[in-house]
Amino acid sequence: MLPDALRDTLEERLDVTINAVAAVSGGCIANACRLETDAAPFFLKYGDEEVARTFPGEAAGLDALAAAESPLAVPAVRDTAAPTDDRPGFLVMEWINAGRKGRNFWERFGEGLAALHRHTAKTYGFERDNFIGRLPQSNDWTDDWPTFFREQRLAPQVAMAQERNRWRTDWDRPLQALYRRLPEILPASPEPSVLHGDLWQGNYMVTAVGDPALIDPATYYGHREADLAMTELFGGYDDAFYDAYRGAWSLASGYDTRRAVYNLYHLINHLNLFGGGYAGQVERILRPFG
Repeated sequence: MLPDALRDTLEERLDVTINAVAAVSGGCIANACRLETDAAPFFLKYGDEEVARTFPGEAAGLDALAAAESPLAVPAVRDTAAPTDDRPGFLVMEWINAGRKGRNFWERFGEGLAALHRHTAKTYGFERDNFIGRLPQSNDWTDDWPTFFREQRLAPQVAMAQERNRWRTDWDRPLQALYRRLPEILPASPEPSVLHGDLWQGNYMVTAVGDPALIDPATYYGHREADLAMTELFGGYDDAFYDAYRGAWSLASGYDTRRAVYNLYHLINHLNLFGGGYAGQVERILRPFG
């Protein structure tokens, strides 16, 4: 199943012999497989230019999360390369064996995420642009958090929705009102925490020893509450996770309002990715500002 040119490239660059290849889930838009080699098993994603353009940002994000040295496991990046004329692009990572949630899994996850968020930068953004799902996510360094969130998060997604005829004109007025109020709603200069960036329940896994691991990031440095908000958007996280996080690092008052604003970004992104099924949720968040 692995293209011959890709196999040859991987064996040369990783300095291994590939003994077996097995398709696995988890690639989403990419082909995904487990490589059995004479050195160790690896997780491989590969695909054409449209798919492979997401790999450098994902690799940089995984490296940034790993550099935080939190209790949360992060697969180590082994290699990544763009497509060539004779083979697809690829991303090779450490293979993490999956298991069942251990005792106090959610408490460890909440405390671990708070520890991850203690790793900070001087300002908001990231070393490179990346992707949220398969759509581009811009990360220009910005000194002011509300400005970053408006210009690097909401505005590009709104523009895409308008181009795709998925944006409703009666949302314009509440959106502009929200933009004017962002400096009141969002803190001007929260600590720029390293964020997973897309922390729905499909983007963590359970290791063989029952601990949490982070995968498929859309990493940047921003307000830590944006990660927490995303965990609540589609559910799947236990109350013990939130209690442990708040026990390790409490939240300021007004989080519920900020949570809705942060999740508006993801909902417009889903509107762009999947269509009008998300319009109702977008409208419910915008309506109070109209």
